Amino acid sequence: MNLQEPFDSYRPRLASESCESRTRAHLEEIRKRQSLNAFLSVFDDEAIIEAKRVDERFARGIAGPLAGMVIAVKDVLNMKNKETTCGSKILRSYHSLYDATVIERLRAADAVFIGKTNMDEFAMGSSNENSAFGPVKNPRDESRVPGGSSGGSAAAVAAGLATTSLGTDTGGSIRQPAALCGIIGLKPTYGRVSRYGLVAFASSFDQIGPFGNSPRDVARVLQVIAGHDPKDSTSSTLPVPDYLSAMTGDVTGVKIGLPKEYYSSALSDEIRSTIDRAVQMLRDRGAIVSEVSLPHTEYTIATYYILATAEASSNLARFDGVRYGYRTEHAADLAAMYTKSRSEGFGAEVKRRIMLGTYVLSAGYYDAYYAKAQKVRRLIQHDFFKAFEHVDCLLTPTTPSTAFRMGEKMDDPLQMYLSDIYTVSANLAGIPGISVPAAGDEKLPVGIQILGRQFDEATILNVAEALSGGNQ
Repeated sequence: MNLQEPFDSYRPRLASESCESRTRAHLEEIRKRQSLNAFLSVFDDEAIIEAKRVDERFARGIAGPLAGMVIAVKDVLNMKNKETTCGSKILRSYHSLYDATVIERLRAADAVFIGKTNMDEFAMGSSNENSAFGPVKNPRDESRVPGGSSGGSAAAVAAGLATTSLGTDTGGSIRQPAALCGIIGLKPTYGRVSRYGLVAFASSFDQIGPFGNSPRDVARVLQVIAGHDPKDSTSSTLPVPDYLSAMTGDVTGVKIGLPKEYYSSALSDEIRSTIDRAVQMLRDRGAIVSEVSLPHTEYTIATYYILATAEASSNLARFDGVRYGYRTEHAADLAAMYTKSRSEGFGAEVKRRIMLGTYVLSAGYYDAYYAKAQKVRRLIQHDFFKAFEHVDCLLTPTTPSTAFRMGEKMDDPLQMYLSDIYTVSANLAGIPGISVPAAGDEKLPVGIQILGRQFDEATILNVAEALSGGNQ
């Protein structure tokens, strides 16, 4: 049984192989590859019980659209009666009282949940080395990082520990680990997928999205989780199109832009040559490729780390040792309890970002940093809107390099932040993006990113299908 084959390839055989056998095989792989540290909790017995229920529904001809799909969930999403740690000591042993909307929708579609995956603490990181429960390793090479913050979810799919998985993307946390692990990762348009039940890092950036082994895998998951949710005030009321029917793989006449600012000397030769081959393939298949400009690109990292840390400072104020989560045992008074609970409960990177965010929101600095960054964010968004007047989508690198070695950037936060240089702009602009793997010269996977207009996931999924060899 090939556990890394696309879900579409497996589904026709569901009646003979059974969802139960598939689930047991994934559980066995999880046991074999514990060294990856991809999971924080595994639902062994529950997953088997649920798989048997799905098999019964399949036999009766009433199974949902995701029957047979075994899915892992990033541990930043609430599942009723399950531990939700966000990769942090401060939430160890916290059990959610409800399901996130995406969990409800996947359950209703007969997906089987196999466990919750490891992650950078509170989704803050680009390497998955910031988890309070140890780093996740890259299945392609365990001496290298899987990317972050959704590294556990990416590693689970890449290693065949689950059919698909859910991650979250605040500044590239789905697309970047997808690129480093060699799988597909999709960040939907802001508002396309409900954030209800997601523990917030930066509320105006966060989006939930899927990982898979093929564009059709992620399209199937997106089809189920997308759509308006009255529990999320930022959820869009726009109708959800039929993504699968749009994925013909035909790119004849599709206008693809190459942002010149993304192809500077900072980009490695390996990634540049990989993208050049992909561009030529798209041209050969009828796409129209041209250069475009996103002139405010140089400000994206600074803008993102001002705004995202400011929102993090506000969102994480709720973890105070009073209402839930970790509380210090060594406090003489209330003020000391607050201080020690947060100092002992949060890791170094989370504390760094809280302090940065508190600083830019403080009196005397708000206008100079936060207010100015909001204005620059609008300029960055306008760059994309102007580019999309001339092209249907953009093609860029996902990351500036292939997977780097464990510990290589831990002592240099700026270099770590620059790992997101090609991904944060999509979150600033609220547009969708997908990372598609390609073989690099050194045989570590290279991610090719496709960015689209707001709510036009259909186009980027179709271009991803073409890049993945669809309809050839």
